[in-house]
Amino acid sequence: MKEEVSAVDVICQHSRDGSMIPIKVRIVDEDGEYQTYRIKEYRDLSHRGTMEMPDGVFVSNRTLVYECDIMAFGRKRMIRLYYEPSGTVWKMTPFT
Repeated sequence: MKEEVSAVDVICQHSRDGSMIPIKVRIVDEDGEYQTYRIKEYRDLSHRGTMEMPDGVFVSNRTLVYECDIMAFGRKRMIRLYYEPSGTVWKMTPFT
C-alpha cells in the first residue's frame, strides 16, 4: 500500500562517526499549524539495499531510513523518516 509522503523538518544529532540520530520532527497539520514531536525511540533501517518499504516507499542503499516512535494525541505513534544524502529534504509517511 503506497502511503502519501510529505516533506518535514527534522532536528538531528550528527555523531563523530558520521551517523545521524533524529531527535525532533516538525509537521504541518491539516489546519496549516506546525506541530513538533520529540522522537522517543528510533530504529535505523538504512543501508539494507534497494527495496520497497512496507509503506510503499522505494529506497536505495544510500537512503537513510528511520522508524521513529513519537507521542501524538496521547498515544504512541510510529512514523518513518527518509533522507536522501544527495538531496536536502527529509520526508515522512503518515502516523500509524
